[in-house]
Amino acid sequence: MQRKANSYAEFWPSYLAEHSRPATRSLHFAGTGLGLALLAAALLTQVWWLLPAALVSGYAFAWIAHIAVEHNRPATFSHPLWSLISDFRMFFIWLGGRLETELSRHGIAAKD
Repeated sequence: MQRKANSYAEFWPSYLAEHSRPATRSLHFAGTGLGLALLAAALLTQVWWLLPAALVSGYAFAWIAHIAVEHNRPATFSHPLWSLISDFRMFFIWLGGRLETELSRHGIAAKD
């Protein structure tokens, strides 16, 4: 983030802008999807060490994306809760096939 957001409505477009590269979003989706799968597996099997594995997978993929692809600082460090909410929001918007529309609505063009 360039500056501290004062509201979630202000934060969301900035969050999307920090995920402008398709490879960044792909790594986020992989980590979030794996994290959700591990969470479900932990709850279904009661193998509780899968819970920290779910957290690690979600954050590891995202942080690698920001370091190696996007070359910016993850929003987690400045707005941890809003960042977590936004990651799931972006994931489910993507699953619904509406992410490109959401990016366009906020004037965010994909970078290669």
